[in-house]
Amino acid sequence: MKLVIIEPLGVPQEQLLQMAESSLADQVEIVAFKNRTTDVQELIERGKDADIIVVSNLPLNEEVINGCKKLKLISVAFTGIDHIAMDTCRKNGITVCNCAGYSTAAVADLVFGMLITLYRNIIPCDSACRKEGTKEGLIGFELEGKKFGVLGTGAIGMRVAKIALAFGCEVYAYSRTKKEVEGIIFTDLNTLLETCDIVSLHTPLNAETKGLINAERIARMKNSAILINTSRGPVVDSIALAEALNSGKIAGACIDVFETEPPVKEDHPLLHTPNTIVTPHIAFASKEALVKRAVIVFDNVKKWLANEPQNVM
Repeated sequence: MKLVIIEPLGVPQEQLLQMAESSLADQVEIVAFKNRTTDVQELIERGKDADIIVVSNLPLNEEVINGCKKLKLISVAFTGIDHIAMDTCRKNGITVCNCAGYSTAAVADLVFGMLITLYRNIIPCDSACRKEGTKEGLIGFELEGKKFGVLGTGAIGMRVAKIALAFGCEVYAYSRTKKEVEGIIFTDLNTLLETCDIVSLHTPLNAETKGLINAERIARMKNSAILINTSRGPVVDSIALAEALNSGKIAGACIDVFETEPPVKEDHPLLHTPNTIVTPHIAFASKEALVKRAVIVFDNVKKWLANEPQNVM
């Protein structure tokens, strides 16, 4: 049985192969590619003999999956699976597993890193200090007492909510499934948007959430509000958000995800808006998280080989 790691996973190649061999012993032949490609024919060539493919966030569309004739399992080194042609996988009887939980701490860390950077004007302060400047015009805000809204209360959303509580925020949450969590006020989406000073998105991307934060919903937000998106780019209407930032309808944004994977084109509207911090889809990618997900990836394969599949989507 052949396992193909179809793209790099952010762990040094030697370490990655040692982890795979330690977990899977002699159960599979392992092939690992050192570079990333989005060329459909190249992906088919890489996976044509694979029984198992390990992939991070490379798009595996219908053509690629149909071209991998022997494929039985895709172990996705990611939480979301919106880049996988799931209908084709189900049609072809291919099991798909994800890596839920590996990036919970990493994403939550970046949420507050970006937020505090924006709230306390850290980037302008650094620039001013290097130019013999002072704090003049750079006095920011503190988190204590702010109303903090979380959209999506999975593992990452709940960690963000609990950290916000620790900062002394009043925490609101919106989720399809209402939970009972001490200190967190569950409410409807419109109330959350109208009430909160900070809104952090932690929803998956699907038919229901694509364009969830559109012009109409942004219009409900406070003029002083900050929007944070570390979930999926298409959850937000980027043009509507850019217009709101440029007009002062909302005060700022922290954006880690876009409609496409980086590199993001220079003319993207959110790269030219005030009070906006942008990062190249790095929230999930701490050194520790990338090792955690490799462990889960190979454990998913090990469990599947033992007819005990886990994290099945």
